[in-house]
Amino acid sequence: MGSVFSPYYAWARARNGGVADPENHCAINVALYGKAGKRWTMTERGCSQLTRSAHECRIGPSSLKWDGQALTIDFDEINVPIPMRVRGRVTVRPEGLSRFVTALDHAGRHRWGPIAPCARVQVELDNPAASWSGHAYLDSNEGDEPVDQGFRDWDWARAGMANGDTAVVYDVRPRHGPDRVVAQRFDRLGQATPFEAPPRHRLPASGWRIARSMCSEPKHPPQITRTLEDTPFYVRSLLKTQLLGEEVTAIHESLDIPRLVSLPVRMMLPWRMPRRS
Repeated sequence: MGSVFSPYYAWARARNGGVADPENHCAINVALYGKAGKRWTMTERGCSQLTRSAHECRIGPSSLKWDGQALTIDFDEINVPIPMRVRGRVTVRPEGLSRFVTALDHAGRHRWGPIAPCARVQVELDNPAASWSGHAYLDSNEGDEPVDQGFRDWDWARAGMANGDTAVVYDVRPRHGPDRVVAQRFDRLGQATPFEAPPRHRLPASGWRIARSMCSEPKHPPQITRTLEDTPFYVRSLLKTQLLGEEVTAIHESLDIPRLVSLPVRMMLPWRMPRRS
């Protein structure tokens, strides 16, 4: 809803004095990596294709439903830029729900909180044909202003711990004020325990020269094992790192916000994020 990545949302705000309806700019993003083949869908749709209630959100042909025990995500989307159908179901079963929410900026206009930091997932894909189950993580971000008004860039990572907990490190560089690092460990019931983030280590830049860094314990620099997504403003990677005395595998993301809001990137984004009103 009101995706920070949407060029259409940005252009609508520019036309209307900084105000636009976020519900007119919504999308379900599906990113698939692995043996079944890489797929990417992020088709934006307008409010005429949005229906939502306390228990269901439907965007075009795809939907999310919560029954009190599990979140069921049914999607029927088209891969870009090469058109291929991406259809299937993802069922996320939280082990516990978390009420933890924290501000990412110093003014409190941008907030993050995990809904189900420890969960199980069942994936059943019709196209491409694939299925698997495993550990899952579900969180939420919200903001009261465009992301470029609050931040310059950030690195984010989550890692599963040996006992089933999840550790998250949000390393944020706001536009105003000092850097902010949020480091929390979540148990299976969703309870949060803060920990002191270890030192920041610089990682090799991405193919698009996006700077990357990760907090890892001294004498244990993180290592990139695979780059999953490499774009002009955003990169997603798998890392080996050390947190809280454990060697862990982490999902890691870096976002360069000046790149995101630059005119060349805004003009390129419709190739990856088409709009169907």
